[in-house]
Amino acid sequence: MSNGQNRVDIVLGAKVNIVLKADQRSGKLTAGVVKDILTKSSFHPHGIKVRLTDGQVGRVQEIQPH
Repeated sequence: MSNGQNRVDIVLGAKVNIVLKADQRSGKLTAGVVKDILTKSSFHPHGIKVRLTDGQVGRVQEIQPH
């Protein structure tokens, strides 16, 4: 399972676990499907920022296998 720090690992429609801004202290993960990739750089140490199909925005912590 990928850790979501590399942009190339994330594809639209992928199932991922993200951490929302409000949950960064607790580390609580939210599952969803990637709608948009918001981070422009190829790597981010805290995870690539994405928007899920339900509109929530957070940083990818885990990419679930297909």
